[in-house]
Amino acid sequence: MKTAPPTAAAPAPPPVRFDPLLLCAVLGLVSLGLVMVYSASAVLAQDKLGDSLYFLKRQLSAAGMGLVGMAVMMKLGWRRLARLAYPLLLLAIVLLIAVAIPGIGTTAGGARRWIRLPGFSLQPAEIAKFAWVVYLSYSLAKKREKVATFSIGFLPHLALCGILVLLCMLQPDFGSSVLLVFMLFVLLFAAGTKLSYLVGSVLLALPMAYIAIATSPYRMKRILAFLDPWAHRHDVGYQVAESLMSIGSGGVTGLGLGDGRQKLFFLPEAHTDFIFSILGEETGLIGVGLLVLLYGVVLWRGVRASLAAGETFGTYLGLGITSIIAFQATVNMSVAMGLLPTKGLTLPFVSYGGTSLVVLMGAAGVLLSLSASAQGAVNRPVRTGSDVRGVTA
Repeated sequence: MKTAPPTAAAPAPPPVRFDPLLLCAVLGLVSLGLVMVYSASAVLAQDKLGDSLYFLKRQLSAAGMGLVGMAVMMKLGWRRLARLAYPLLLLAIVLLIAVAIPGIGTTAGGARRWIRLPGFSLQPAEIAKFAWVVYLSYSLAKKREKVATFSIGFLPHLALCGILVLLCMLQPDFGSSVLLVFMLFVLLFAAGTKLSYLVGSVLLALPMAYIAIATSPYRMKRILAFLDPWAHRHDVGYQVAESLMSIGSGGVTGLGLGDGRQKLFFLPEAHTDFIFSILGEETGLIGVGLLVLLYGVVLWRGVRASLAAGETFGTYLGLGITSIIAFQATVNMSVAMGLLPTKGLTLPFVSYGGTSLVVLMGAAGVLLSLSASAQGAVNRPVRTGSDVRGVTA
């Protein structure tokens, strides 16, 4: 009796391959951040809290949660975020409202930006940044045929952005407000919104920005410190002047890790907003060059993965996340070097801050998922009648 010839086994699916350069750059930034957080905060933590490892241990805990978040996003894939666009945005709005309520939000440094929970603090503005990018990416992809129209593609997104900015300004958090507006314009421009709408809205917003600055004493002080920090060396320009001295003293090779002087109670916020200054002082031009190189790799590979995604939602999502990282890094380093007024934006993956680190590492997981999807190694697209290709809303 003849037997049927054996059938060839179906080829095994290609292994999921994430972008190794992007992954190494993100982990490199996180590792560099852990080193610098300890170096910049050890003396302060020992003096104020009796534990030189206090801030390092909290940052390590956040990095651990961030690794879990990154792995989860890499496993789930970026397409599933489309279904979470509205819930994430709603959660962000609720948290921004909650943090503005006395008794729920915690005030520090004259701003109410944190919600104290057992064991950690939650900063809603960091969640709002990610939720805003996810929502914008989904909405613009869904309406991509009508993005050029004022009533559908431009006005609703501008109005929603105004609500988020208002909630951030109640804290107040001017830096996050600027970032939310920046992300709106980046993604609207990428989606094909008429340039006249974007330019016109900027011109209309300039008087409001002037009023917001002129009527706020602490913002006016920041402008004065930016214009001439040395003339205000002992008052409003103190922080910027100390930052410039810190960076300038590093030279090419730096003073050596742990040997910086400005962190010895001279430079305020040395482990958070001005950690770049300590890095420049202790590692010099070499360390600064390495930092910029790592951010450059994230920008390059993030844009590359976004453009290769092949689906509108994925492209917008990747561009949005990459822009958040690039914008915050540029602004933070520029502030530390006196090139921009103080904004209160942290250095991505490097500055001390649990919520920021966890959210950014989760966002990096989305970029890594996109990088794998671009090679055809992630979820197979499910095409529907929706305007969002490959996504079922």
